[in-house]
Amino acid sequence: MKLLNKAFSWLFLLLIRIYQYAISPMLGANCRFTPTCSQYGIEAIRKHGPFKGGWMAIKRIGRCHPWGKHGHDPVP
Repeated sequence: MKLLNKAFSWLFLLLIRIYQYAISPMLGANCRFTPTCSQYGIEAIRKHGPFKGGWMAIKRIGRCHPWGKHGHDPVP
């Protein structure tokens, strides 16, 4: 199980890094929160593992819209 968690963590973190370096610069700074949603995802996965952390990141991205909240929202 540890190997599976490590593999999924590595994969999810790789996908986030690809987004940060290849896609995000073209979109500009759009995140309403600090840390940014992608940085939040990295921190959540490192702290809580790939499944719980990944779910937390997905929920955070769902909250990041023009009519949502904004401001400081750290990983619990």
